Amino acid sequence: MSAVYYEAGRPRRVMADYDQSLVWSVLLLMAIGIVMVYSASIAIAEAGRFTGNRAHFYLVRQSIFVAIGLFAAALAFQVPTMAWQRAAPWLFGFGVLLLLLVLVPGVSREVNGARRWLPLVVFNLQPSELVKLFAVVYAADYTVRKAAYVDSLKKGFLPMLLVMLFTGALLLRQPDFGAFAVITLIAMGILFLGGMNWRLFAGLLVLLAVGFVTLIVTSPYRLQRIIGFMDPWADPFGKGYQLSHALIAFGRGEWLGVGLGASVEKLFYLPEAHTDFVLAVIAEELGFVGVAVVIALFAWIAWRAFAIGAQAARLERSFQALVAQGVGLWISAQAVINMGVNMGVLPTKGLTLPMLSFGGSAVLANCLALALLLRVDYENRRLMKGLPV
Repeated sequence: MSAVYYEAGRPRRVMADYDQSLVWSVLLLMAIGIVMVYSASIAIAEAGRFTGNRAHFYLVRQSIFVAIGLFAAALAFQVPTMAWQRAAPWLFGFGVLLLLLVLVPGVSREVNGARRWLPLVVFNLQPSELVKLFAVVYAADYTVRKAAYVDSLKKGFLPMLLVMLFTGALLLRQPDFGAFAVITLIAMGILFLGGMNWRLFAGLLVLLAVGFVTLIVTSPYRLQRIIGFMDPWADPFGKGYQLSHALIAFGRGEWLGVGLGASVEKLFYLPEAHTDFVLAVIAEELGFVGVAVVIALFAWIAWRAFAIGAQAARLERSFQALVAQGVGLWISAQAVINMGVNMGVLPTKGLTLPMLSFGGSAVLANCLALALLLRVDYENRRLMKGLPV
């Protein structure tokens, strides 16, 4: 929405109340996601007993998830960012409590050896998705509160490190290495943007690199993923199966794709085609052009998030600036990781593509995060007009 006033008898448009290009980019990504989830899931939905052999099973559920997410986003947009800041420690504490509940036998749901979901009445909640949002808000609030100690190891850096180590340990117990990597990146990125001492930051990077390598070497299934990533064609029916079929999908798509709905790889060849590897189906059916459109939309969302954050910083709204940039960092980093996995640039992580992959918890968390980003932009614009927020 935007207002219009008259100057010398001519209408003149003033600044819109929110970033309309950001809203349309998000809605377009979600629309593409609904279409591609349906296309990628038809075969497995028709063959599955859980789905009742209904081809439209995942289409209906994803549409419901998006509707719920947009409704929750509309409500979240009404909440002032100062209220988010006051609630930040409580929200993060609630997220940690959910992660603890996931590890309780009989309370959570186990799938393929991973215990990541809490069964609710209508769908399964994946707490790690909400914790990503809570980590953005908490890290931004922590950085603002500890602004005077950003150069201090004991008072500034160490408390945050201990909190993140505890959270990371809970995520690795599930195990959910992908969520652990994203949440670590969010916390580090916000601390760096908040002015953390570069020597401490460099030391943290070294420790993280050593930690990630140790986790991979000491975990047989993660090590097998790395081996399969290095040369998927060496064992195309074993360790390299998923990646080799993703690469085949990209190769078949060429410039314009084989046509919407005409993918062969989704026909029980490519595992997780409607979740982690939906981009491979997009590449096969819509080709280079389809993938380029998706990348361009994510790039625009990231650009606008950092621009909104920079504007908030110029208005001396530090918490809002870090939240906006944290949301941009989260969405763009997770998108880049998922795309890298699909294209064989990064080893398999088990991360979905934001706003596109099937999954209710991820859609809900993404919608809430983007609503918070729009709220920061809305308040920025009102302040620039001299209006209260």
